[in-house]
Amino acid sequence: MKALIALTCILIVAGAFGGVPTRTGGVAEAGDRHSKAAPQAGTGMDHEVIEVEGDSTPSSVKLTVHKDPKAGWNLQMQVENFRLAPEHASTTYVPREGHAHLYIDSKKVTRLYGEWYHIPMLPPGVHKITVTLNANSHEDLAVKGKVVSATQEVRVSAK
Repeated sequence: MKALIALTCILIVAGAFGGVPTRTGGVAEAGDRHSKAAPQAGTGMDHEVIEVEGDSTPSSVKLTVHKDPKAGWNLQMQVENFRLAPEHASTTYVPREGHAHLYIDSKKVTRLYGEWYHIPMLPPGVHKITVTLNANSHEDLAVKGKVVSATQEVRVSAK
């Protein structure tokens, strides 16, 4: 009973100071700074979303894919208003902090903790390479319903 009363007090205090991200998969109550919604339909990404509201300078990501002179591709990811924090991966949400997720053709390949990543090879064809900015707790970050992400298409010719 004491634990239930303590939890209720914590939730009331959190609500009085602007709320916390919801963990229900639904829309946040009025006054919450962030809301967590269902995954975006059609993205192929299976993470839930934290909506970052009221941020005058939201986080952003830029992606460039360079052909490696020897083999494969070198991905360069540049972030703004966001800190890559591998030391906090899989912990609680902290605004403007986390990591990125790399998808190739809508399939998750890995987490990204730095600016550069080497993709060893891609089969012939057109490939969609996407990075998303993610909270420490792995949710995709979104601004006005749009996941913060960048996508580049890469065309690999048959040799």
